[in-house]
Amino acid sequence: MGIYVCSVDADDWSDEDILRPTAQALDAELSKRGLASCTPPAAVEFVPQSGMSFEEKMYRPIQTFEDLCRAQPDGQDSYDALLEWDLLVPVDFKDSLTLPVPASYSENTTVLSAHRTLKAAKRLAVQLALPAHVPHRCDNLDLGNWFDSPATAEAAASHPGPWAEDLDAAYYTALYLRAAEHSLQRQCPISYV
Repeated sequence: MGIYVCSVDADDWSDEDILRPTAQALDAELSKRGLASCTPPAAVEFVPQSGMSFEEKMYRPIQTFEDLCRAQPDGQDSYDALLEWDLLVPVDFKDSLTLPVPASYSENTTVLSAHRTLKAAKRLAVQLALPAHVPHRCDNLDLGNWFDSPATAEAAASHPGPWAEDLDAAYYTALYLRAAEHSLQRQCPISYV
């Protein structure tokens, strides 16, 4: 059990029992802003390391990451861009959208642009000097598995930096960075399940 951050495909998006009500409400809000609707890609057969899906588990303590977000010059904006959403979408808009549809862990669905999340996550990745060793494909808990493997200690030895001093904050920085990148590359929403 636990909370997962996962990509959304067209099957879930159109399923009445899963995300169809959210999709309809989102399309209405995007239309009001003169933006195109959000249409996820079709489901594909799972192939490890293909980059066609995204799945990571929120299993590490998150407090130091929250503190890091709040310590940024734009404080609350950074925090909001990374942590105040239920649905991340590959549509560029400012602020956030609140949909009167329940999300997995809240009464309403807060929607954020992956563009905004990516910008905030990139700033943290630079600040922490996140190494290039961090997996780019996160389709089967690859990121968490890497952070729990000896490869992390090896990367810390060869590429020391602030990231290695707080692996929890580094993990969440990488998670949100990769989630936003995946959303934009695959043109798909990302949600918590």
